[in-house]
Amino acid sequence: MIVPIELVQTQNITYDITIDTLPQLTFDTKVVIVTNPTVAGFHLDTLLNRISAKELHVVTVPDGEAYKTLETVENILNECFEHKLDRKSLLIAFGGGVIGDMTGFTASLYQRGIDFIQIPTTLLSQVDASVGGKTGVNNKYGKNLIGAFYQPKAVYIDTLFLKTLPPREFAAGVAEIVKMAVMFDKDYFEFLQDADLSEEKILKEAIARSVKLKAWVVNQDEKEAGIRAVLNYGHTFGHVVENETNYTTYLHGEAVAIGMVMANALAVELELLSEEEAQSVKALLEKFLLPTEYSIGDIDDFYEHFFLDKKSAGNRIKFILPDGIGNYKMVSDIDETVVKKVLHQFGGAE
Repeated sequence: MIVPIELVQTQNITYDITIDTLPQLTFDTKVVIVTNPTVAGFHLDTLLNRISAKELHVVTVPDGEAYKTLETVENILNECFEHKLDRKSLLIAFGGGVIGDMTGFTASLYQRGIDFIQIPTTLLSQVDASVGGKTGVNNKYGKNLIGAFYQPKAVYIDTLFLKTLPPREFAAGVAEIVKMAVMFDKDYFEFLQDADLSEEKILKEAIARSVKLKAWVVNQDEKEAGIRAVLNYGHTFGHVVENETNYTTYLHGEAVAIGMVMANALAVELELLSEEEAQSVKALLEKFLLPTEYSIGDIDDFYEHFFLDKKSAGNRIKFILPDGIGNYKMVSDIDETVVKKVLHQFGGAE
C-alpha cells in the first residue's frame, strides 16, 4: 500500500509512504545508515541485504531519548564528513522516532541539506514520527525545541521490524494511534475498541488508517500553522510530564497517553467532552497497557512549563482538546485558574 504526501500548497514536494515488505533499494551514491545498537542487533543484517549503494556506511548512536541532543547530531555530522559525503549523498534513518528526528535534522544541516529516507522500526515512528518531516532534538528547556521541518524522500514501513519490539514500546505507538482516532475519526476509535493488534492484518489496517490521517493533515498544513497543531493532542501536557521526569521514566507514547487523560479532564471541565467519553478514551488506553495516572508535585511549576512549549504564543497557551470523540477544538484563552483546577485532579499541594 502506498500513501502519498503531496505538499503542493507550500513547496510542491511529493513522496510516498510505502506500507509493505521492505523492497530492494539501489542508490548510485554514498549512503550512511544511522541506527542504534538495539535496532542494529535485531535488524541491520536484514536492511543491509536489501540495500546496494556506491558506498555504504553505518553510524551507530546510543539508544534512548536522553541522547537526542545537539551533541549526538554533531557526532553524526562528523561521521558524514569523515566519509566525505557530498550533496548527492543520502542518509537513512533506521530506528524509532529518536533516530528519525536526529537523522532528518542532520540531513537538513549537512552542506545545507541532503536527502534522507525513513525506515521506522517502532510502531510510534511508523504511525506518526516518520511521517511529515518534523526533525529535531531536545535540550534542558524542553522537547524538540531545536529542529527543522525537513521532508524525507521516502518512508518505508515494514511490520517485520515490530516483531522484536518490547511490549512497552509497542504500546507507546498505540498511544499515537488512539490520538488520531480521538481527534479525527470516531469510526476508527470504535474499531480500536474491538481491535486485537496482535493480529497482523488488524495491525496493518490500524497503521494504514493512522498514516492516511496523518498524511491528510500534513498535506494541508506542513508547518503547523493550522490543523497540524491538532496532532499535538496530549503532547502539551505530555511534554511537561517528560520534562519533569527527565525523559527517563516514561516513553514518549506513555507520556502522551497521560497527556491525553489530562487534556480530556480539561475538555470535560469546559463541557466539550462528556465524562463518559473521557472514561472511554481512558479505558482504551488502559486496554493497550498504557499509563493513565500521574502525580503532579508542583502545580505552579507544571503550569509554567506550558510556556516553553512550541505551541504557546506570547502569554497564551494553545490547548488541543477533543470536542466529542472524532472532533477537536483548539483553545488558547482558558483562564489560568481553570487549568490549575484541572491540574489539581492529578495531585500537587493546595
